[in-house]
Amino acid sequence: MAPTKGFNAVCINTEDKQMEFLEIGGSEPFRSYWETYLSKGLLLIFVVDSADHNRLPEAKKHLHQLIGTNPILPLVVFANKQDLEAAYHITDIHDALALSEVGNDRKMFLFGTQVTENGSEIPSIMQDAKDLIAHLAADVQ
Repeated sequence: MAPTKGFNAVCINTEDKQMEFLEIGGSEPFRSYWETYLSKGLLLIFVVDSADHNRLPEAKKHLHQLIGTNPILPLVVFANKQDLEAAYHITDIHDALALSEVGNDRKMFLFGTQVTENGSEIPSIMQDAKDLIAHLAADVQ
């Protein structure tokens, strides 16, 4: 799938509630919006391309800038494109993003993800992530 360009509103329904998410693209023109919306957020979901090794240092820099503004904001990282041969293993992503430095008081989760070719299947890891996100959002509210 192509990277997000601009803004996408995403709604996820669970058994007892509806959660609204704002997805903001990572390209330069949209980064100025990140902190504005993050200050109103209940958690941060950060998506990286596991196969784009050259951009991981940039992703690390921006991730640490974002989480530096709120030391207890829960963090969920999706290491996407795990199905590609060039993808870094999940432990390599953990190291590349220096996730051990995100702070002891922060709830932090790292998921290896991939999107199926036609998007019709939802891998069990994504269902687990959805359940976790719903739980984290409920805890913060």
